[in-house]
Amino acid sequence: MKSEKGLKDEPRKPCGLIIRSAEEGDVFTLLQFIKKLALYERLSHVVTATEEILSRNLFGEKRVAEAILAEYQGTVVGFAVYFYNFSTFEGKPGIFIEDLYVDESHRRQGLGLALFMHVARLAKEQGCGRLEWSVLDWNKSAIHFYENLGAAPLSDWTTYRLAGESLTRITEKL
Repeated sequence: MKSEKGLKDEPRKPCGLIIRSAEEGDVFTLLQFIKKLALYERLSHVVTATEEILSRNLFGEKRVAEAILAEYQGTVVGFAVYFYNFSTFEGKPGIFIEDLYVDESHRRQGLGLALFMHVARLAKEQGCGRLEWSVLDWNKSAIHFYENLGAAPLSDWTTYRLAGESLTRITEKL
């Protein structure tokens, strides 16, 4: 059965694909994928993550995000990192997908969809009211992918960010 957008209601996971929670021993692999994603997004110059930082924040005492890996035929080919947020209007948690990436050589095989659907199912199981993410406006293939899922851009909201020196400067003013 197909929905209005043409997506099968229950997409099948590609044969040979395992999606699993990342473990601390996967930190090196995660960092390599983060660097590949940054290169693809033309943002390599802003990557400051290290194995130690990822290990502390994904697997340490105070975990702030979670990661999953896609293993296809025994090889890690993609990942997703997500974290929980909260909607005061809904009174429910939500999930924000920070990153979702599949190696270029393994795209168009349903692996990205399988990663996305895995996180969507987690959101449903956890009683989340929302699943959100950001997409670079030039990334037409990603925009097309998400719109085919039935997602719509939030054109009435603008994301703002304080980072690096700006964040330091503002905290020193307080």
